Amino acid sequence: MAQKVYYGGQAVMEGVMMRGRNTLVTAVRNRKGEIVTDTKQLSSLYSGWARRTPFIRGIIVLIESMVLGIRSLFYSANVSLEEEGEKVSTGMIWVIMIIALSLVVAVFYIVPLLLTRLLNIDSSLLFNLVDGIIRIAIFVLYLWAMGFMRDIRLTFAYHGAEHKTINTYESGDPLEVESVRQHSTAHVRCGTSFLFVVLIIAVLVFTMVGIRTVWLMVLSRIVLIPVIAAISYEIIYIASRHSNNIIARLISMPGLWLQSLTTRQPNDKQIEVALVALKSVIAADRQDEPISVSPVNTPPPGQ
Repeated sequence: MAQKVYYGGQAVMEGVMMRGRNTLVTAVRNRKGEIVTDTKQLSSLYSGWARRTPFIRGIIVLIESMVLGIRSLFYSANVSLEEEGEKVSTGMIWVIMIIALSLVVAVFYIVPLLLTRLLNIDSSLLFNLVDGIIRIAIFVLYLWAMGFMRDIRLTFAYHGAEHKTINTYESGDPLEVESVRQHSTAHVRCGTSFLFVVLIIAVLVFTMVGIRTVWLMVLSRIVLIPVIAAISYEIIYIASRHSNNIIARLISMPGLWLQSLTTRQPNDKQIEVALVALKSVIAADRQDEPISVSPVNTPPPGQ
């Protein structure tokens, strides 16, 4: 029996990226209204034994989501702005990834830590609970504020299209616009849910570290990120494969609620882009030709 493939992806500018077993496809609608795709074979780092090994795979997924995500974002930006000839080097992607990760650590880990230190709490458990509450509050407020930006709202709609399309596939329904419309914009394997679990697991892990000097606590929050990511991914992995279990549902519920901030209901043209991405990555995994999708009210060139 063939191994079941769990497809996933992310929203990009005017498009959707879908990841398959060995292939990654980014589908973007350009200014002419055409859907163009970029297909990449995944390296062994993202498709080999490490990606399938418990706890190690969580760290790989963290790297994968940043490296491949940034590459797909740049591709989509170039296409949507009609600058497809411009390329971003691998070195530049790593520089951007390091800068982005540094900002994440500073805003979501170091700032809550410093604010909590001001309260002079002696209990390690209470300290890290307060630290975690501040961290989660910053995260939720950040997502809420991002929703007011027009370009981000558009990306959130493509995020919704990605989820609805994957939900359609996993339900066994036809991969057509009409079927996709009926499905939810929430999905248990979403990166938003993963990040929320990361914030919760961080409280438990940092409690074990205890209250130390500031520099040791800052260092622990950097060094332990891979550990937290590894544990969090396994929780999401188990919950997604036992979605009918009440405990798994309770674990998934906060992340699914949080997705109401990062997804929007897509229109048919956005769903069409997500369908092209998913159908293309399925076809590539089957070593088949990409499956075309009839345009939905695509304007003629120049309109």
